Amino acid sequence: MTPSHYKLLVIDIDGTLIDRYGDVSAQNLEALSLARSSGIGVSLCTGRALTSCLDLIKQLELDNYHIFFDGALVSRPGAEDEIYAKPISPAVLREMAAFAREHGIELDLYTTNHYFAERESWSTDAHRRFFSTEATISEFSRLIGRERIIKGGMAVTNAGETAAFEAFKKHFAGRLHISQVRIPTYPEVTFINIVAPDTSKGKALEALAAHLGIPLGEVVAVGDGQNDLSLLGTAGLAVAMGNAHEELKKIADHITLNVEEHGLAAAIKKFLV
Repeated sequence: MTPSHYKLLVIDIDGTLIDRYGDVSAQNLEALSLARSSGIGVSLCTGRALTSCLDLIKQLELDNYHIFFDGALVSRPGAEDEIYAKPISPAVLREMAAFAREHGIELDLYTTNHYFAERESWSTDAHRRFFSTEATISEFSRLIGRERIIKGGMAVTNAGETAAFEAFKKHFAGRLHISQVRIPTYPEVTFINIVAPDTSKGKALEALAAHLGIPLGEVVAVGDGQNDLSLLGTAGLAVAMGNAHEELKKIADHITLNVEEHGLAAAIKKFLV
């Protein structure tokens, strides 16, 4: 397949597009601009909430559909244009909230446009500083059944939180899809994405490509984390970052440079422009 056959570039954010300082390098900006000028669509695909991506989407001038919440939502922000969503059921949410309260877990809940927590925590502060996202403090019992919750989340920063997370994962096995993500900005912290069962970036990509009328064989996907396995496994061309998890590198068609060496730009120039 020649580069001109690729019509859509789908990219992870943390550890792929942006570096440990939360910045997009000049090299990545230039390469993305070249791809767009060549008529290639560019979509973000992230575990992040939609609201924490808005500044980045504006910076990159991406008027397109994007995948948020680890594959639980595909939409075009600002246009109220949603093509795919998999919210968590209210019954499971109530059980999640009760389990978190019993085990001292700082649980976060997200709708399409809002981020909720029951109290201030390390996570709410990190969201404020890094994602420019303010939490709405509210008892979850007031939200569940009234708000459409797309994702739950937690941050694991020490051994005690690790043990509580493992208990949570065991308790909800098969009833939720749970993934672990590390980002360059907080290398010592494990971020947990909690979404409805049978949710993945790969399934979201299938919905996105079908909506755009683009065959999956004409999609290039670039990522670095374990939650990108289904994404790269679905795309026609799978590119793993040099800093990617080893499991991801094993399924990739190509391994590019790491994020600090502008691996995304190198992959775009090799395959797309």
